[in-house]
Formats: sequence, structure tokens, C-alpha cells
Amino acid sequence: MDIKQKIHETVTGNPVVLYMKGNADFPQCGFSARAVQILRACGVKELVTVDVLADPEVRQGVKDYANWPTVPQLYIAGEFVGGSDIMTEMYQAGELQKQLEPIVNAG
Repeated sequence: MDIKQKIHETVTGNPVVLYMKGNADFPQCGFSARAVQILRACGVKELVTVDVLADPEVRQGVKDYANWPTVPQLYIAGEFVGGSDIMTEMYQAGELQKQLEPIVNAG
């Protein structure tokens, strides 16, 4: 299986996926830590994280998959949402909470 297919299966097979540096318990950069904080504040309990530092192929593959140059990258219900800055803007506007509401309430 090629890396793009692996990424596709991960993001479409889980409600909330965050490609990040480190993991939810031990983020390895400030942007990744902020992304996890925002998702927790939105009530996300079932969060799948993928540590891009553990695999250079995944690190580059996820950038190619979304055509987005940076990590973290958030996917909700298979759709690419954005990185830390976009997450912050959406959270402050209340948009991220609305997008996550069906997932949070289903859990």
C-alpha cells in the first residue's frame, strides 16, 4: 500500500485525525500542542494522532496528500480542515465546535 492510500484510509476511517509532531500526550512542538488543546476544548475524546516525526515518508506524504506544506494537519470526517492557525481562527469564531458537534455528541 502506498503512503497516500495509507493516509486516505486513516483520515476516512476515523472521525477526527491529527497529523502532528509527537502525540496527544506529548506534543513535540507548540503548534501541535495548540491543536490538541483546541480539540480537547471542543470536547473531542476520540482523537487519532499520527506522529510525523516517527516516519519521514508519512511526514512528506501528508503534506502531498493535502497539498498543505506544514504540520499539524486536522481532518474531520475525512475532510482536510487546516493547520494550527486555521484551527485557532475557526475555534475563536465557534466554527470548529459546530463542525465537531456531531462527532462529539455521537461519542
